Amino acid sequence: MDDVLRIQAQCYSEIVPESRASLRAKVHASPGTCFVAEAAAGVVGYLIAVPVLYPELPALNAPSFEAARDTDTLYIHDLAVADAGRGTGAGQALVRAAMAAAKARGLEKACLVAIQGSVRYWEQFGFEPVAAPPDHAAAKLASYGAAARLMQATL
Repeated sequence: MDDVLRIQAQCYSEIVPESRASLRAKVHASPGTCFVAEAAAGVVGYLIAVPVLYPELPALNAPSFEAARDTDTLYIHDLAVADAGRGTGAGQALVRAAMAAAKARGLEKACLVAIQGSVRYWEQFGFEPVAAPPDHAAAKLASYGAAARLMQATL
């Protein structure tokens, strides 16, 4: 978790980094959909994702998280790659691993909140902006900043 927090602090400038408790709660709820990328320098990236019943998304920096019993969507909560991992394909490998894990669980779609101008990055994996998020999802989306976009992809 120390590496995750270090990378998170390096990568996010538009949101306040999440707490250790918040990230740990998501990892513990679904360890099979959370991944790290390693290189000679150590951990260079991570992806934290949890299964949800769309459009029920976890709140940003919530101190706890419990996965729903019935789920249909993988929510990619956080992907970050440190400078040492940029250009290595680490981010793409992390996303592919998460999407494969979601398919193996029988999930039909994935969603995420794109921040810091990352919409184009996510489009390469088949994600498209959701035109009008449900009201309760829109409130959570607002906590990510005005430019945040809810996106969804079919697996």
